[in-house]
Amino acid sequence: MTATSLQPQVHGMFDPATWTVTYVVHNGPGSECAIIDSVLDYDPKSGRTRHTSADRVIAYVHANDLQVKWILETHAHADHLSAAPYLRTQLGGQIAIGGRITDVQKVFKGIFNLEPGFKLDGSQFDHLFHDGDTIELGELRGSVMEVPGHTPACVAYRFGDAVFVGDTLFMPDVGTARCDFPGGDAKALYASTRKLLSLPPQTRLFMCHDYPPTDRPVAFETTVAAQRANNIHVHDGVSEAAFVALRTQRDATLEMPTLILPSVQINIRAGELPPKEANGVAYAKIPLNVL
Repeated sequence: MTATSLQPQVHGMFDPATWTVTYVVHNGPGSECAIIDSVLDYDPKSGRTRHTSADRVIAYVHANDLQVKWILETHAHADHLSAAPYLRTQLGGQIAIGGRITDVQKVFKGIFNLEPGFKLDGSQFDHLFHDGDTIELGELRGSVMEVPGHTPACVAYRFGDAVFVGDTLFMPDVGTARCDFPGGDAKALYASTRKLLSLPPQTRLFMCHDYPPTDRPVAFETTVAAQRANNIHVHDGVSEAAFVALRTQRDATLEMPTLILPSVQINIRAGELPPKEANGVAYAKIPLNVL
C-alpha cells in the first residue's frame, strides 16, 4: 500500500495552556502508531513540570492497544516543552525530528552558552529524518516533507491522506507561522506552503496549534482545498513578494512566545532536561538582552 492509499485514524488532543495539539496516528486498534508533537506540562512561575498531557496520550494508546513505534517532532518548538523522553520510557518507540535540527542546535548553543559537551550532531534524538524518507507503521506507510521557513528544521509528516504540518500552516483564518526566530526565512516558508498546498485538494491537514482569532471553537483539521481558497496569508493568487512583505510586517509586531526560553533549550535536547549541576538540580538559562 502506498502513502496515499490509506485513511489513517487520527486522534488529536488539545492542550489549552499552550494551544498545542498532540496527535496519535494509527491504522486501528492493535496497530502500530506514531505520536506527534507531545506536550510536557510546565509552570513558568514555579519551574515545575507535570505529565498530565502526556498521560492522556498514554491512556489513549493503552485503550486502543497500540504499539508506539515513533515519537515525532515537527520541529524544535518554541511554545511548549516536549514530553518525548517520558513517553518513550512509558511506551517505547524512537524519538525523531528533521535532520536540520543540527542547524538549530548550532544557533542556540551559542545563544544559551550551553555546556561544552552539548553535541551539535542531533545525536540527542534516536533518528533524524530527511526529505522523502519513509516511515513504516505496519501497513501504514508515511513520508517526510521538509518544510523550512518557521525554522530551518521544520518537517511535515504524511500518512495516507493525512499530513501533520507543524507550525508551517495554521487554520485558514489564522494564516501561517512567524519567521523571525533565528534561522527563520519568509521566502523559504512561502515555498514550503506551496509544497504542502500542491498535494491533492482532499488531503487532510492537521495543525500543531490553533489560536482562534474570534470566538469560534478551537479547530485543528482542514484540507488543502480549504487552505488554497481561504488561508488569509497564502491563498491561491498570493505572490511570494506579497507574502514576504506581509509576513515581515506582521512578525515585527509579535511578542516572543511565553515559553520560548525554557522550550527551545530543552527541545533541542530531544526533550531531556539540561544536565544536573553539583547540587542535583537541572537549570534552564535565561539570556538577558539577547532575543
